[in-house]
Amino acid sequence: MSTQNLAFIFPGQGAQSQGMLAELAAEHSIVEQTFAEASDVLGYDLWALSQNDEDGQINMTEITQPLLLTASTAIWRVWQSLSDIRPNFVAGHSLGEWSALVAAGVVEFKDAVALVRNRGKYMQEAVPAGVGSMAALIGLSDQDVNDACVEAAGDQVVAAVNYNAPGQVVIAGHKEAVDRAAVAAKAKGAKKVMPLAVSAPFHTILMKPASQRLQEDLQSVEFKAPEINIIHNVSAAGEPDPEKIKNIMIQQIYLPVRWVECVQALAANSIEMAVECGPGKVLSGMNKRIDKSIKSYQTDAPDTIAATVQSFA
Repeated sequence: MSTQNLAFIFPGQGAQSQGMLAELAAEHSIVEQTFAEASDVLGYDLWALSQNDEDGQINMTEITQPLLLTASTAIWRVWQSLSDIRPNFVAGHSLGEWSALVAAGVVEFKDAVALVRNRGKYMQEAVPAGVGSMAALIGLSDQDVNDACVEAAGDQVVAAVNYNAPGQVVIAGHKEAVDRAAVAAKAKGAKKVMPLAVSAPFHTILMKPASQRLQEDLQSVEFKAPEINIIHNVSAAGEPDPEKIKNIMIQQIYLPVRWVECVQALAANSIEMAVECGPGKVLSGMNKRIDKSIKSYQTDAPDTIAATVQSFA
């Protein structure tokens, strides 16, 4: 049963944590079953790694991406086992858009696991370690952030890459250019500049080699027309054509995440409730700053998913 005013939203990198979904897995066997499916594709025990990560491996992009896809898909499957309510729209933040594609029936889960593992690997290899960086700028308008990037670029790359909420924009590019843009942003009145613990400048033109490699992988993978409406990061709009969705996901690697516009698009399509289908509540926090009329719900523990299911009973 589709609910016209409900969207499911899927988080991206940064939502992972050691031990995540342990309580949910204890009550719902589908969680570990989903992780086992992913492990078969990856060739290592993803569940064991997520629960007992002593070396910080879950923060390595090549592991983080399939890990979060798997976690969100596991929660989506738990939801399906508990409720016949289905969203009218889905959307995902950056990597989370792949989880949205799986939920909408565009791509098979096992195919998505292989693709995002490669996506993470290609993104990591596109720029040598230490050459790129990312930083969150708090308290500036989008225009001021863009102006700071233009002033700082010189012969290097730095650009706004995640429009996460009003006054919260992430920039990325060559490390020196990002540092210069941070100085320029502070001069324009930024309240805070926070370097992000990532090892590559995601969603910049520096990721073009990664997108080209992913494009080759996508040629052999079947995409289907979405069963649920998807709002895409690149366009903040929907797309019914599977081949065009492939192109969108290629572009998504090197173009900005327009999350503010994505949430605004959901609101424009009469969405009043958003279920965050993944670990944590980062997107719920962003949504409050974007559009307070959309009520957010979480799903990453037995009590939260039960309460959320009950809200729609």
